[in-house]
Amino acid sequence: MKTKYDIIVIGGGHAGCEAAAVAANLGSEVLLITMDMTKFANMSCNPAMGGIAKGQIVREIDALGGYSAIVTDKTMIQFRMLNKSKGPAMWSPRAQSDRVKFSIEWRNVLEKIDNLSFWQDTVTELIFENNILKGVKTAWNVNFFAKKIIITAGTFLNGLMHVGQNQLSGGRVGDSASFGLTEQIASLGVKTSKMKTGTPARIDGRTLDFSKMTEQKGDEITGKFSFSPESKMELDSRSCYMVYTNKEVHDILRTGFDFSPLFNGIIEGIGPRYCPSIEDKLVTFSDRNRHLLFLEPEGTDTIEYYLNGFSSSLPLDVQMKAMRKIPGFENANIFKPAYAIEYDFFPPTQLYHTLESKIISNLYFAGQVNGTTGYEEAAAQGFMAGINAHLKLNNKKEFILQRDEAYIGVLIDDLVLKGVDEPYRMFTSRAEFRILLRQDNADTRLTPKAHELGLISEKMYDYFISKNKEIDNIIKFLEQTSITPDEINPILTEKGTNLINQKTRFSKLLMRPQVTLQDLLSASDKFADFIKDIKISRNEILDSVEIKIKYQNYIEREKLNAEKSERLKYVKIPEMVDYSIFKSLSNESRQKLENIRPKNIAEASRIPGVSPSDINVLLVFLGR
Repeated sequence: MKTKYDIIVIGGGHAGCEAAAVAANLGSEVLLITMDMTKFANMSCNPAMGGIAKGQIVREIDALGGYSAIVTDKTMIQFRMLNKSKGPAMWSPRAQSDRVKFSIEWRNVLEKIDNLSFWQDTVTELIFENNILKGVKTAWNVNFFAKKIIITAGTFLNGLMHVGQNQLSGGRVGDSASFGLTEQIASLGVKTSKMKTGTPARIDGRTLDFSKMTEQKGDEITGKFSFSPESKMELDSRSCYMVYTNKEVHDILRTGFDFSPLFNGIIEGIGPRYCPSIEDKLVTFSDRNRHLLFLEPEGTDTIEYYLNGFSSSLPLDVQMKAMRKIPGFENANIFKPAYAIEYDFFPPTQLYHTLESKIISNLYFAGQVNGTTGYEEAAAQGFMAGINAHLKLNNKKEFILQRDEAYIGVLIDDLVLKGVDEPYRMFTSRAEFRILLRQDNADTRLTPKAHELGLISEKMYDYFISKNKEIDNIIKFLEQTSITPDEINPILTEKGTNLINQKTRFSKLLMRPQVTLQDLLSASDKFADFIKDIKISRNEILDSVEIKIKYQNYIEREKLNAEKSERLKYVKIPEMVDYSIFKSLSNESRQKLENIRPKNIAEASRIPGVSPSDINVLLVFLGR
């Protein structure tokens, strides 16, 4: 039995799967240790991928050669592009997935990767020799050795579930918790803390009256996450449903507050602000007499449903009484209760941007153990940790994405420099360059980097080059070709915008907010004939063309802002600088600079509590 590897990944969730896959694809010998090999990338909460800003992250992982998007496309049962009524920087893809098939497909993907081995077990401690990390010990008393170790343990470290005053040890319902690792890591000087998250009850669809709910279908033209032309939706589409709580529901829920571990002090962990439990919502938004809920199917071959927005840690009888006052849920039965879960995490300011620990060399952390929430954020961290563990192993330059290059860059930069005071969730508002970081151009931004790393096949890279040539050719056509008043004026009249009295460039008309590329396409046979040969990713190509032309000025302005920020990156701060010598720095600034130890002025400027005047002090010290 083989016991020596290059890299060991602890945990088979979204972070662990992406970490193990990318490190193995790069050439490292990888061992993935997980408690249950039937639950790779298990969707412990809602069975969906993507959403606001999260969809951009999934597309970025795909553009870099990861698998989350491909698995999602193959197992999704509904696709929607969110925020289409807003500007393209806000568009975010979201897919409802088949929970069981998602895990099965991830296993299929992983088992086809060379250099990747598996072991079903629980890691109980890290092995050190002469204070150097060498491997792990498992519950079965097996020792495995590796040069790099990535911890992606999710909610399993000392996980404790709550339903009212009932407590049950576990990482999620049906799975045991992991003990020992937190305590050992803490003894080595790494700070730890607790967080809390929760999930709703799972409901028997046969006991629901869907006629009392509002059906929510997927997009008519089904999109996808992966840029690969071969990736597509393969399962039958299923609808979700919208329903509201009411005053009667709220009154019943309040009767359980005295028994809620969230309010009586039993739960110590910090909960997610942006995905609160239903009892949290009643307290925070006490003036509202109803809250929107989404009933989502768990898959194509099951009657099980998930009530998004009804997470709770209230006693089971209170959950049931309240749920049955929701329209359509009068006779609802459940398969398992809603519950809250508390778990250990490691504040991420203790990490480098590579996600390697600053305290324990060769140990990497990724996913919810870094204080994040969400499959997408976890997968992105795992992917980046896997790349950087492999690169360090081979004495190659670290791979770090900047804030103007990817939401993944924003995510990791926020974690490492700002830390977390609640479970971190990505939003478009967190990115100062979000016009540059659109979901449609993730491949343009990142696929060349993936090709350099060796993560993209030549076939896929050739397709990427061809696709971008198509986009450039169409833009060139629109910039150089004109349309007559007779062709376009009827549409301009219909759109309520000024008519033209002479031939006008297509691109100039497309700059108008009221005019779409589809309008120009329907008005001009010449344009329709020019693009008739585009068959693969036609909608994707045309969307990119329209965005690039319509938002050209905004994109250029944001590029200039990004370039200004980029300059600060080159003002390096000496690694061992003693911040105590700077008497002009505030105490808060001095402490944070000392703890985080930014590499350059750009990083220092993004640390909360470090003011512009503090930055000026550092610049003077550095001779700038």
